[in-house]
Order: sequence, then structure tokens, then C-alpha cells
Amino acid sequence: MSHEQYMQRCLDLARNGRLHAAPNPMVGAVIVHEDRIIGEGFHACCGTPHAEVQAIRSVRPEDRPLLKESTLYVSLEPCAHFGRTPPCAVLIVKTGIPRVVVGCVDPFAKVQGRGIAILREAGIDVTVGVLEQECLKLNRRFMTAQTLHRPYITLKWARSADGFVDGWRESAEEAPAALSTPHSLLHVHKLRAEHQAILVGHHTLRMDRPTLTVRHWTGENPLRVVLGRVAEGELPGGFQAFADVETMLSELYRQGVHSLLVEGGPQTLQSFIDQGLWNEAYVELSEQELGSGVPEPRMPVGGSLRVETVYGVTLWHYTNV
Repeated sequence: MSHEQYMQRCLDLARNGRLHAAPNPMVGAVIVHEDRIIGEGFHACCGTPHAEVQAIRSVRPEDRPLLKESTLYVSLEPCAHFGRTPPCAVLIVKTGIPRVVVGCVDPFAKVQGRGIAILREAGIDVTVGVLEQECLKLNRRFMTAQTLHRPYITLKWARSADGFVDGWRESAEEAPAALSTPHSLLHVHKLRAEHQAILVGHHTLRMDRPTLTVRHWTGENPLRVVLGRVAEGELPGGFQAFADVETMLSELYRQGVHSLLVEGGPQTLQSFIDQGLWNEAYVELSEQELGSGVPEPRMPVGGSLRVETVYGVTLWHYTNV
């Protein structure tokens, strides 16, 4: 098997941490001796052993002497600092593994090539950049947080066949337009489970009284955020409110939140779009026509757009490249 095939296995393993690794990155590791995998692991949850540690621990006693003749594949540069766990780069050196293949460099300020330097200074043969783009994409939320110092932002809304997100409503007593279906709710709640925080504007909070919880998918409820000025007594328990986007993004980053799902109304969504503060957007296409109502947000011309079908629901998937 090739370097790329073993690195792909690392990526497959890393995805097992997609719901609980944050704010840490998802990482997978594989140990290979003469084209035979003798150990593998992934980072499952923040505060638990890293992928390299799990891979080394998984090696059977009878195979442990082979470590000094093996190659370690890991999707992200081994850490070089003491955090909740000791540095993986030091453990690799102590284990005596002679070759390490790294998918991509870790941009975290306490790593940034230091892990690779520790390995090379110990005489280990290090190869960097195998399936690099795939490794970067897997941890795009972590990478965004480390480089831009804000969460990775995903926008989401549902539109009618004629381009509206809701009918005209005068009060919260009037029900919103039912554009979602049971199948589309699966996708929405999967997105919620995959993000650390979820946001709506103060108008959506007042009109819809959303719970913003994960109910139709497996996972933990995200941190719930409201953007805009909320009257005293109007903010439900468990919600955080912020008056402006800049303060909100800075505080979420400080709290270790690396991913934010924006499910607000068109005004809130448009404010993120106009400021370029978005990384992905999912637009659910309903077959229902409203005739009139609240227009959907306007996406910029020239963005990357794919039409996808998820659980039988047609989506426009934008990426801000």
C-alpha cells in the first residue's frame, strides 16, 4: 500500500471524533510494519489520549519489538507541548519509531512545526504533506479558529420555491411557514450536533421562541447564542446574548468555540454574508410556493455552489473560497 492509502486510513479513523474532539482537532494515526498495520488510533474526546498515543497503545505485546522498524502515519503534526496530555512528539521519540509520515502541519501557536522539529532532531525520518489538502479540509473548523481567531461559520436557511423564507407575520402567535420536512429536519439537527454553537437573531427569538436543541439526531446540544439587544426577562435560560457580531465572535473564540451554525432570519444571515463572515451555507429547497413574504438572503456572485441531495432533500451548498 502507498503513503496515500495509509493516510486515507488515518482520515477515516479521525472522523470518529467528529462529535466530541472539539475544540481539539480530529486526528487519526496508523502504525505500519512491512505493509501490515500493527496499531491504529484516533482522538476521541478533548482531554483523552491523542491518536498517536492510542495507536502505540493498541500494538499487541508480541508486535511491540517491531515498533523500532515501523512507520507511523498521522493526519496532523504531533503536538509538542504539555497540555491536558504530554507531547506526542516526545512519546514517538521514546518509542523508537524511525519513520513518521504527517498529513499537514498544525497551525496551533504552541505547535506550528515544533513537533516535526523534535522528531527530526531525534534522527527520525519525517515526510510531510501526504494528502495535505484532505487533512486540512477535515479540520477546517480547527484551522479557521487557529488562523482567523474566530469560529468556522455555517449559514443555514430554508427557502420556498419562489424564494421566500417565511410569510409576513405580525406577531409570535402566527405560525411560521412550514418549509421543512421530517427528512430535512434530520439534516438540520445533524448540523446542530456537529457545531459547538448555534445562533439566531433577537427577532427570531421573539417571533419563533426556538429551543435550538438536537432532537432528531444523536449528539449534544450546542451553545445557544442570540445576536442583538434582548429585553430584560426575554432571554431564555441557557442562552447567551451579544449586541454585535465582533464581540460575539471574539468571546466564542475565547471560550474555545470553533464552529458556529447561524440559523437566524434573513437580516441576521445577510449581515454575516455582507461582512464575509461565513465559510459554508446550506439552503434547503422547498417545493412549496408562498406567493409573497420575507425574501431569502442574497448570496454573493462567484461563490462555489453545489447542488446536493441529503436524505431526499435538495440543498444548495455554498462554500466561501
